[in-house]
Amino acid sequence: MAGVRDLPERINPLKAPAGTRLALMGNEAIARGAVESGIYVVTGYPGTPSSEVIMTLQRFGKDLDMYVEWAVNEKVAFELALGASIGGARSLATMKAPGVNIASDPILSAAYCGVNGALVMLVADDPGPITTQTEQDDRWFSKLAKLPTITPSNPQEAKDYVKVAVMLSERLQLPVILRTTTRVNHTVGDVVLGATEQPRKFKGFKRDPPRFVRAGMRWNLERHKWLNKQLEKVEGILNELGISINEVHGDGDVCVVTEGVTYNYVTEALNLLGVKEGVRVLKVGQLYPPPKEFLKKGLRGCGKVVVVEELDPYLEETVKTLLYDEGISIDIHGKHDSLLPMEGELNVLMVAKALSRVIGVPLPRTLQVSRETPALPPRPPPLCPGCPHRASYIAILKGISKAGFRRDEVPIFGDIGCYALSVEPPLNAIWTEHSMGASISMAAGMKLGGNDKPVIATIGDSTFFHSGIPALLEAVHKRINMLVIILDNTVVAMTGHQSTPSWSVTETGRKAKPVLLEDVVKALGVDNLAVIDPFDVDDMANVVAQYLRKPGVNVIIARAPCALMKVRAEGVKAVYRVDPEACIGCMACIRGTGCPAMYVDENGKAAIIEEDCTGCGLCAYFCPRDAIKEVRHE
Repeated sequence: MAGVRDLPERINPLKAPAGTRLALMGNEAIARGAVESGIYVVTGYPGTPSSEVIMTLQRFGKDLDMYVEWAVNEKVAFELALGASIGGARSLATMKAPGVNIASDPILSAAYCGVNGALVMLVADDPGPITTQTEQDDRWFSKLAKLPTITPSNPQEAKDYVKVAVMLSERLQLPVILRTTTRVNHTVGDVVLGATEQPRKFKGFKRDPPRFVRAGMRWNLERHKWLNKQLEKVEGILNELGISINEVHGDGDVCVVTEGVTYNYVTEALNLLGVKEGVRVLKVGQLYPPPKEFLKKGLRGCGKVVVVEELDPYLEETVKTLLYDEGISIDIHGKHDSLLPMEGELNVLMVAKALSRVIGVPLPRTLQVSRETPALPPRPPPLCPGCPHRASYIAILKGISKAGFRRDEVPIFGDIGCYALSVEPPLNAIWTEHSMGASISMAAGMKLGGNDKPVIATIGDSTFFHSGIPALLEAVHKRINMLVIILDNTVVAMTGHQSTPSWSVTETGRKAKPVLLEDVVKALGVDNLAVIDPFDVDDMANVVAQYLRKPGVNVIIARAPCALMKVRAEGVKAVYRVDPEACIGCMACIRGTGCPAMYVDENGKAAIIEEDCTGCGLCAYFCPRDAIKEVRHE
C-alpha cells in the first residue's frame, strides 16, 4: 500500500481513548501499539510493507511527544534506536526484509551489549514476493542474531505484540524483533485500543566498556554467555507475565503447527473442511527461541503433525528437532515432503487441500469451484504518466547511439526504486537490479574485470543517499572510467513519497538542513558533473554521449520532481491531445514512451486519457507528424 489510508479526520487512531474499536491496517495498529507502549524514538527507512507505521505516526501524531523521522538507511535507523535505548529511552526501528541485511552489523553487536530501555525492531517480510526483490525469511535471522522474535497473525495482535515486545525487551535487556508479513501489515481488521503511556525518555548512561565496547575479545566471550542465558528466560517470562502468544485450539490426534497469517488460513480451511473441532492447532507466536515447553506439551498425543508456514521450513525443522530430542516418532508433514510449496504465499485453498490429504477428508466440491482464481492477463507495472525517469532513460538510450555505440554494447546497471521499471518494454533499459547502491559498485566491478566499452550506473536520489555514496567514493578513488546517472525526483517515491536528506522540512514539520546531491558528488571528487532536466531529452542525450567518451568518473544528476508529487502539489496546468486527423497511426508515441495514459482507439489511432495525462510532452516529442498538441487548462 503506497500511503496511509484516509481515516475520518475526527478519529485519530493514535489519540482515541482506550476501549475504542477501530478498523485499522496492521501497520496502523503497530503505530498505535508504539503510543500505547510509551515508545519515544521511532525511526526507519521506507520499504513496503513496513512504511505505513512511521507514516501513520507522522500523520496522526504530530503533537505527540515523540521523535518520529526517517533515517538515511536501515543501519543508521537501527543505530539511532540503539543509542536511544542504551540511554533508557524506548525505541522502535522499522524496515522491510532486505533492510535487515543493511542493518545486520549493528544488530548482531546489539545482542551482545543489550539495551536499558526497550528496543523493538519491526521486520516486515514479503512472501510472494509482492514488492520485494527476494522472498527473504527473516525467522532465520533471529537465530543468527540470537534475538527474541515474536510474530502476530492479525492487526489486533500487531498492536498488542508491540507491548509484549517492549516488556520482553526491558525484562531481558535485549532488542526484540517483531516479525510480520505483508498480509499482516496491510490487512485491515477490528482493533480494540488500549491505554496509552507517556513516552519513556533518556534516564542516564554510565561507562561500561565490557558491555558496550566490542573491541575486547574476552569481553565478547562473556557477553555471549550472558546472551545465551537471557534467551533461556524468554518462555518463562511470557508465562510469568501471563502473556498468551502461544496457544492451543481444538483437540484431536491430528495436530497443526502454524504461526502468523497462516494461522488464519488454517482456521478457515478447517471450517470449510468441517473438521475444526477434531484437529488440534498450535498457534506459535514466539518464533525464537522456540517455545519448547509449549510445543512438547501441545504435541503430546499427536498421531500426525502438519506444519503450515510460509517460505522456509523454519517451524517444521524446529518441531522435528524437538521431537527427535524427546525420542518421539511422529509423522511430520509440511515443506520437506512437498505437501506445501517452499516458495510464494499460501492461501486458504492451498492449505485446505494440504489438510484434506493428511486428515483424510475430501475437499468439498464447492471449495474447488469457488476458490479457484481465474487466469488474468499479465500486466507489468508501468512508470507513471509524466515520470521523469522515462525521459531519463529515453535520453540515455539516445545518448548511447549518439556516442557511436550499439545498445547491446553499453550495460546499464539499475538499482532499487521506481526506475527499475525501465526494464520493461518499450524502454528495455536496465540490465541489472540487485540491492541498494549496487549499480555503481557492479558497474565499477565490470570495468575492473576488463570491459573495454563504457558502462553506465543509474541510481535514484534516495538510493544514492542510502548506499550509493561509498560506491561512488570507491570508483573515484580507484580512477574507474564510468558514467553514473543519479535520477533525482526529490523524494522516496515508490514507497509512498517519503522525505530524503535534500528536504528542508520533514513530514513532522521538523526543520532540517538540506543536503544537496551536487555538493556531495563534488566533495567526492568526481571528474565531471552536470545537472540536467531530463525532459530536455536532446540536451541530456548530448551530455550522455559526451560523458561516455570522456575518461574518469562522470556524473549526471537528472533532476525533475516525481510527477505524482508535483500534480498533488500544483495540479495539472496542461495536458496533451491527439489530433485524429493528423495522426497516421504509426504509434511512435506509444512505442517510444510506453506511457499508460496512452492507448489505441477504435480507429487504430493514438489517443490520450486526459484525466491521467500530466503534461510532460514526451509523446509529442516522438510524433513525426506534429499530431499531438498541448492543451492549456484554464
